[in-house]
Amino acid sequence: MAHPIKHFITITRHRHKVIANCARAGILWQGLRHDLSKYSPTEFIPGAKFFQGDRSPNEREREMYGSSRAWMHHKGRNRHHYEYWNDYNPHTKSIENVEMPVRYVIEMFCDRVAASKIYNGKNYTDADPYNYFLRIKGKNRLHPRTEELLEKLLVMLRDEGEKKTFAYIRKLPKKEK
Repeated sequence: MAHPIKHFITITRHRHKVIANCARAGILWQGLRHDLSKYSPTEFIPGAKFFQGDRSPNEREREMYGSSRAWMHHKGRNRHHYEYWNDYNPHTKSIENVEMPVRYVIEMFCDRVAASKIYNGKNYTDADPYNYFLRIKGKNRLHPRTEELLEKLLVMLRDEGEKKTFAYIRKLPKKEK
């Protein structure tokens, strides 16, 4: 059974939390553009169809069909997802992880914090985004420097809280090389 209104409310609440986090991190403009593709028919219709409220609808779509077309659309348009940053290396003749620019790592951090708050609700703790990260840590999903920076931010959040972590993030250089 599809839940378009519940899905719309969930993705909009999430997006607003990311915008607030991005403002705290010094990348407000990025936050304002965050996840706009979720409102496109390619992503919104499956999101409403597979809505559950306590996890990503993409997970249910994968369980049903073996893959998520909505996710493939999403990750190809949103640079804050590490999956966007894979490319063919002509020297090794394989697909490899590319180092993410710092500003997208920061947006990814803001996204993970917001998603953890949405999906965990009143049970949220500052350790939740780090615990989610542990599912991929060390599995060669991210470029090593990207993984190192993301982990540093998530550990800081877990151990020292949002105030100190966002203060640290605001001092990071956000311009691409």
